[in-house]
Amino acid sequence: MGRIVRLLVCAGAIAGLAGPVAARDALGIFGRWGAFRDIRPLRCYAIAEPPSRIRDAKFRPFATVATWPGPGVRGQLHIRLRQARMADAPITLSIGDRRFSLIGIGPDAWAPNARADAAIVAAMRSATSMSVSTRAENGRAFADGYGLRGAATAIDAAALGCARMG
Repeated sequence: MGRIVRLLVCAGAIAGLAGPVAARDALGIFGRWGAFRDIRPLRCYAIAEPPSRIRDAKFRPFATVATWPGPGVRGQLHIRLRQARMADAPITLSIGDRRFSLIGIGPDAWAPNARADAAIVAAMRSATSMSVSTRAENGRAFADGYGLRGAATAIDAAALGCARMG
């Protein structure tokens, strides 16, 4: 699937995440990560927020790993940053000793392709934390951090939640 189509699918996810909680099936809570399923459109995802409230947040930050059976997307990373980034500022995801370059629009960031998504999810499975860093529109550097305890189980629960529907 083309990268633009993937970005549009994620944009739909962003809109859907803001919808009523009753529209989702909770698949489980695992540490700081939750797994959920939406029926229309069918999508399942693991999601977490940073562990502490961020004072300068303009957006509610989160990290997700999603499965979209319809378009055949599996294990797709999406990160909502706490602020919109400066145009052309690099976005770096750090997981253990690994670094990944992400692409983004405004406060949203994704892996550049499915291969990078797979590498990121594999790294998430063996690390205890991750952080995403960039520069805000005002030029200041910032980073959002996430604990990964429960992430692998939540990612698996989300994938199984959609597999059972297909």
